[in-house]
Amino acid sequence: MQRKESYNRLSGVVYRSRISTLLFSMLATMASFYVAGRLWQDAENRVYLIKELDRITGQGHSAISVDDTLKIIACREQQKKLSALEMELVAAKQEGFTSNHWSKTNKIPKKRPLVVIGVLTTFGRKNNRDAIRKAWMGTGAALKKMEDQKGIIVRFIIGRSANGGDSLDRDIDNENKQTNDFSILENHVEAPEELPKKTKLFFAHAAENWDAEFYAKVNDDVYVNIDALGNSLAAHLDKPRVYVGCMKSGEVFSEQSHKWYEPDWWKFGDGKVYFRHASGEMVVISQALAKFISINRSILQTYAHDDVTVGSWFIGLNELSVQVYDVTSLKNKNNTTNASATDVLEDFLMRIF
Repeated sequence: MQRKESYNRLSGVVYRSRISTLLFSMLATMASFYVAGRLWQDAENRVYLIKELDRITGQGHSAISVDDTLKIIACREQQKKLSALEMELVAAKQEGFTSNHWSKTNKIPKKRPLVVIGVLTTFGRKNNRDAIRKAWMGTGAALKKMEDQKGIIVRFIIGRSANGGDSLDRDIDNENKQTNDFSILENHVEAPEELPKKTKLFFAHAAENWDAEFYAKVNDDVYVNIDALGNSLAAHLDKPRVYVGCMKSGEVFSEQSHKWYEPDWWKFGDGKVYFRHASGEMVVISQALAKFISINRSILQTYAHDDVTVGSWFIGLNELSVQVYDVTSLKNKNNTTNASATDVLEDFLMRIF
């Protein structure tokens, strides 16, 4: 009897234990489903929030490093600059690099200057500059009157001393304070062998700072007939690309000891003769050519001589109007066969220009 009761109690305990285990398993399963559901819902919420954040900020990319971000920003800036340059190039091509005779500033029509003349000078040449001021350039009110009435702007062009800020620079600064007729090339160091680079910098600087029809380079020992120059250039306003000067050619010297030695002599062939170009005493170019120099100055070749250098830039251009003035024929015409080169040149410039 006792065994039977013990057996019944044991069976009851086992039965209740099985029920407890079953209930615990069911509860655990339900808890697992609940937790899994919440995790799944949280994951969906995170995905949704990320998508919304990307949509709002316009970013659909994964996180990147700071360096990569800076590179992307730099690329975007370069793309903007490239797009702007492409637009400018398209506009320039449509205009054909031709100049208009009128520009608008504050809606008031203003006529362009006819020509900007740069008189290339250097240190120790004040007497030459004073002679030019007295002969044809003028000073003060006379210089301003020529700009306003004739549209002719004249400036002395000079760089800086190799010893920046020395007495040479101070002398030029003091002279300029008195006359206000210099245009100083701050990024150019004066040296005889640097004249071709100085000429290039002048044309680029002039094109960037004056919106003129023509730009002229003149040496500081040349006397110009301003009225004749103005009349001559006015006849070429309808030509987009104009290159004016006394055309010449000459021998290329390959000997280093020679005064006119050309380091790049081999580029001119076995004949050792320069192509025809305008003599360096005075060269006049139109606005389109000056802008061409300004845009391409970093890649334009310079040679030992400034006149050859300028001529080399234009020799391959299409639709280039070359105005030729022959000193030799002028010399014969005026019976000046025995005159000095300087006299002939002055006569040429005074009569032709």
